[in-house]
Amino acid sequence: MSVHPVTGFRSRLFTASIFLFLVLFLLLVVALIAADIGYVDLASVKEVLRSREIRSAAVLSLWTSTVTTAIAMVFAVPMGYALSRYRFPGRILADTIVDLPIVFPPLVVGLSLLVFFRTRVGLWLESMGLEFIYQRRGIVLAQFFVSASYGIRAIKTTFDEVDRRQEDVALTLGCTRAQAFWRVAVRNARQGIVAGAILTWARAIGLFGPLIVFVGAVRMKTEVLPTTVYLETSIGRIEVALAIALLLIVIATVALILVRLLAYPRATPRSARRFW
Repeated sequence: MSVHPVTGFRSRLFTASIFLFLVLFLLLVVALIAADIGYVDLASVKEVLRSREIRSAAVLSLWTSTVTTAIAMVFAVPMGYALSRYRFPGRILADTIVDLPIVFPPLVVGLSLLVFFRTRVGLWLESMGLEFIYQRRGIVLAQFFVSASYGIRAIKTTFDEVDRRQEDVALTLGCTRAQAFWRVAVRNARQGIVAGAILTWARAIGLFGPLIVFVGAVRMKTEVLPTTVYLETSIGRIEVALAIALLLIVIATVALILVRLLAYPRATPRSARRFW
């Protein structure tokens, strides 16, 4: 006996009401972006392209976010694997601490880094030549603390979805634990790892709060694109600030699309229903 879903006016009304919330939210976001586009004129775009300071900020943003992502992945892959595969004392606490930078107010991260480098350990690091406050390497440090959690969480989730039995089979065939990790787990999780790297990079390139506290916004030195938006706004050049903001929006949009294509190759689950 086959069972067919109940359809009719009430079912369609319910579906329409659900989609109403989706459409309203999408329209709100699109309206904000459209307002930004409408406010920016061609002269502002040319100013962004011609300005030596803005080009320097763009190059520094790309360089620091790429270095940050590389360092974050060195931590994220083994950490994501450990949190996914092992049960150990304090695991819940460790899992919680990994997520803390995601929910921290961004300014708190910058302030905490500033305070840390005024402690004995921080002063000792500076005496060894590792200066971070108001330095370019401080940009990478702040970006790392804020964005690495996104990569760790994405990679941990990917390892959760990888069948552990394949690693067990590899072990029975003579692989060491490290070989099973690299040849089986990492290979099967490579799309999620790339997605985690993209998320980390996108979060790093858009970071503002911690940087303004920890490294400042010195032009041609510690200025990145988000701080350029702040500096241009502070002197009343709203059009130029919005032109840069739109560039960051485009970068974020492309990054999110890539993440969804990599992490969710099957965009439509089998359980999905047609609208009508």
